[in-house]
Amino acid sequence: MLTKKPPALQSFLSLVSRRASHHVRQQYDVIVVGGGHAGTEAAAAAARVGAETLLISQKIQTIGALSCNPSLGGVGKGQLVKEVDALDGLCGRAGDWAGIHFSILNRRKGPAVWGPRAQLDRQRYRDFIQSELLSTPRLTVLEGSVEELLVSEPNPEEPGHHRVTGIQLANGSHPISASSVVLTTGTFLSGSLFMGQSTSPGGRIGDAPSSAGLSQTLRETLGLRIGRLRTGTPPRIVKDSVDLSLANLHPPDSYPTPFSFLNTHTHCKPEEQLPCHLTYTTPGVERVVRESLHLNCHIQEDAKGPRYCPSIESRVLRFPGRQHQVWLEPEGVTSDLLYPQGLSMTMPPDVQLRLIREIPAMHRAEIHTPGYGVQYDFVCPTQLSPALQVKSTQGLFLAGQINGTTGYEEAAAQGLWAGVNAARWALSMPTVALSRTESYIGVLIDDLVSRGVTEPYRMFTSRAEFRTSLRPDNADLRLTLKGFEEVGCVSTMRYQEAVRVRDSLQDALAVLQALALSTHNWRKKLPDMGMSETKNTLLTGMDVLRYNDVSFEMLASAFPECLSPHMEFSQRLKIEAVYRPHCDLQKKEIERIQKEENMPLPQDINYLSLPVSLSHEVREILDRVRPTTLGAATRLQGITPAAIIHLFNYVRHTERRTHRNKPDQKEERKAQLSTRNASLLQ
Repeated sequence: MLTKKPPALQSFLSLVSRRASHHVRQQYDVIVVGGGHAGTEAAAAAARVGAETLLISQKIQTIGALSCNPSLGGVGKGQLVKEVDALDGLCGRAGDWAGIHFSILNRRKGPAVWGPRAQLDRQRYRDFIQSELLSTPRLTVLEGSVEELLVSEPNPEEPGHHRVTGIQLANGSHPISASSVVLTTGTFLSGSLFMGQSTSPGGRIGDAPSSAGLSQTLRETLGLRIGRLRTGTPPRIVKDSVDLSLANLHPPDSYPTPFSFLNTHTHCKPEEQLPCHLTYTTPGVERVVRESLHLNCHIQEDAKGPRYCPSIESRVLRFPGRQHQVWLEPEGVTSDLLYPQGLSMTMPPDVQLRLIREIPAMHRAEIHTPGYGVQYDFVCPTQLSPALQVKSTQGLFLAGQINGTTGYEEAAAQGLWAGVNAARWALSMPTVALSRTESYIGVLIDDLVSRGVTEPYRMFTSRAEFRTSLRPDNADLRLTLKGFEEVGCVSTMRYQEAVRVRDSLQDALAVLQALALSTHNWRKKLPDMGMSETKNTLLTGMDVLRYNDVSFEMLASAFPECLSPHMEFSQRLKIEAVYRPHCDLQKKEIERIQKEENMPLPQDINYLSLPVSLSHEVREILDRVRPTTLGAATRLQGITPAAIIHLFNYVRHTERRTHRNKPDQKEERKAQLSTRNASLLQ
């Protein structure tokens, strides 16, 4: 199954212009400001929940544009894409349509940390997103710039000091009212572009900045704490000017793995995929960076940039004398450009050309569009609730880079959840939250609202304490059912498919569990299996499937009658068998901690030298606050569930050890009586 082909871009622009001009009203349930990854997911999600939704973008033709790298997914990020798709979001299906190079990163490690990733065709991706929005019921698209938010007195029955009631467009037209507003301004909020020593207002080259009035409303009228972050993008290189024979070829996976649970294959056929190429910086690159620092005002600014996607200037200054990877990535099937991943830079254009020509594969390269830096305002996300609503302002939701994150996937995840809750708020339904124990989206939002950011936030699998159960393969079972039954953002068709998958997997797992043989008989059935000959116990099919050299296909060939009907889920069954013991153990650990919330914590604990795995930040928080119970510790800002588990295990282990070292009470009482009797006889 694969979604139908979207219409051409010009067709979309014509249709959406007609739709907007004839149907824009003065009252909506939800208004979404911004048409990037956060905004498109927010608008679509709000409409799916049932809200009459208006999406406002400065330029209709840039809705769904890939502003920076032409790729989707990766380690941690791919998990977010799968979860957005499980909640009926757009980006997974768009990635399957626009992908031109699919790969699973981290495949040498366990499936829990695999990273689905794809290089994308920019035009195909944008066309797909725009087509989906146009066909979404209850969603209207309007081209325009928002001047300011409309703010009134709060509803006294709800928490908050203000209430947002709509927006005012910059063209002086009538205000548009709404019960909820979702801001997804990306890098446009008071954005500034940097190239060399020149600066200009804007959030993306070729586009106007957002209105200064919007930033002023957030800062002055609503009293929100605003910070400043920076990011950048590399120059785009003319493909024909690069000698790819001097770079290392990296082909895609032979069989593309779709992002979406609804798709069994991708739009791009396996043989039509394009390769990527890998090359490295040279000492000449470092020399050019150092010689041009005085011409680069962006790198000298105080605003924090992304730690995990730094500019080449930052890499050279932080790690001098090293080679740095540069990935040469295609921008599309028919595109004549390459994206040099790893060469984000903000020096003058002529210096950028000098720098890239220091790399052998690009010694004659030509720049199509120079790289540049962006600085922009963000709202400190600790001012948000887990629903991504501003705590002090009723009806105002934020998503994407305005919350201090970086990356398409992080933006899409926040956008979907902000859109869901904005719609539920507008329709007088309670807002909803996702737990860290059930999703990477829950981890992302919890990190933002409880810990805040000091630099652009990027998702990694290491941020999720329960990653053995938060796998890419089971996002549908974790979220689709909840998305339909509790949240209301999932279609009936997707829900029915998820129910079918759940029931089929349960049937297959029951068959595997019922398939019990002695190890002697298993060796007869599977002679190539590396099972110890001295071992002679009863093993189930689930037990045997955990062996590294046993696949579900092997079991199905040995027991075709009962297992062949379940071949559709062979990989998922293998993964489930491997991880089920770990997940069961983790689940018991979580339940145990929930029961022990009132467990007292000794007040003489030296948290700074505690012999358990705790970060320095967590140790400082515990030492400063000194919570009296385990439950109190769980509610401290910055304390992760992993830290609570380690603390719980330490205290419980210490209690048991202390109890063992105490003399038996009966024996102690006997000794006391004996001493007393002896003294009486004297």
